Amino acid sequence: MATKQATRQNQAITLKGSTALVTEFFEYSVNSILYQRGLYPSDDFRMVKKYGLPMLVTADDSLKEYLSTILSQVQQWLLSSAINRLVLAIKSLETNETVERWQFDIRKEEEDDGDEKLERKGKGENEKLGKKGKGDKENIPEDNKNQLEKKKKKVKTEKEIQGEIREIMKQITSSVTFLPILDEPCTFTLLAYTNDSPDVAIPSTWGDADPHLIDRGKVEQVRLRSFSTDVHHLEVRYFTLSFHLNHHSHLILTTD
Repeated sequence: MATKQATRQNQAITLKGSTALVTEFFEYSVNSILYQRGLYPSDDFRMVKKYGLPMLVTADDSLKEYLSTILSQVQQWLLSSAINRLVLAIKSLETNETVERWQFDIRKEEEDDGDEKLERKGKGENEKLGKKGKGDKENIPEDNKNQLEKKKKKVKTEKEIQGEIREIMKQITSSVTFLPILDEPCTFTLLAYTNDSPDVAIPSTWGDADPHLIDRGKVEQVRLRSFSTDVHHLEVRYFTLSFHLNHHSHLILTTD
């Protein structure tokens, strides 16, 4: 059993495997944010171990059902490359103003057939140089060699990817050291940004929604770490009202 697990951990990731990893990351990161920001009572969460860390997930049945429904659809959109962003927006119940915005930007990595196309191109160019003699080595152009080497080194294992995710989870957990206490009742909503293609399937339960942006003049941004599966690349950013942020944060602060 241990051998099989080790083998799986060291294999390159497929689209299906990458989708599962990204969807799972969304599940745990959303749960962590809801706990860290105090949107639900701490008693509503239970501790589990994930990514080599103690993680808190909701035990509230209605919230679990809501998140399951959302993430199930997100998973389908990931498989069809139809989604490019997921947003968790926290807003005041009293004023409906967005006070925090956690943004997960998703993009598809270069297609896996890039190596094959590049290799075919290299061989085609060399054919113009003449036939190879017995014992000769194929002379692939240096630029193509370098690009092929870079692509070969780029392959990641699931273990490496989970290590990158673990660092993001640590940042989310440490957010309590620089984010303000939400001293008013707040709620949250999850927004999915899909491609403009008419082929994207949108369930009837989904529709256009307010983007829950924070006014440009009031917003500051914290950029967290990113991770890549070699199929999907995901970046995490946090937006807040500028006067809310503790500038002693150890995270990188940038402004748009």
